Amino acid sequence: MTWPNFISLGRILSVPFIIWCILSNSLLWAFWGMVLAGLSDILDGLIARGMHLRTVLGSYLDPIADKFLLVGVFIALGLKAWIPLWLIILVVFRDVLIVGGMLLLMMLDKPITSNPIFISKVNTFLQISVVSLTLLQGAYNQNYKTFNQILFTLTAMTTILSGAAYVKEGIKRLN
Repeated sequence: MTWPNFISLGRILSVPFIIWCILSNSLLWAFWGMVLAGLSDILDGLIARGMHLRTVLGSYLDPIADKFLLVGVFIALGLKAWIPLWLIILVVFRDVLIVGGMLLLMMLDKPITSNPIFISKVNTFLQISVVSLTLLQGAYNQNYKTFNQILFTLTAMTTILSGAAYVKEGIKRLN
């Protein structure tokens, strides 16, 4: 276990707390939990690359932490009807598709590299931004509809593009 792996594990362990904060309307706590989770995502990558601490475990743990966090928070925000249902379905479907594809490739004994592609990093940033800004707006009873619609649309576009890129990569590996 390296420091980046501990940081990713901490992000996974923060998920129930953040979801509980959302569901119990402690939105400012949920917002700060998301900010810390987002910063930890950046920090674990910087430490892993900068200190040459990349591990096979970390290459799986980091994206798993992101998926647990984002899927959990999107669903919680959906239960509160603070994010459009169509975006929640899109985000969850993409992650299920990626995980299912990875499992299929593993079962077929195909080589898997879990290095994220650039569009996926942009997508993760936008997804964290969507939930963080939604929580912040909720904490202060604000709703910036036009801004939110733009952010929702950008997030949907990168979700589709990154999902398609992973499907394309998975098909290439199957062949």
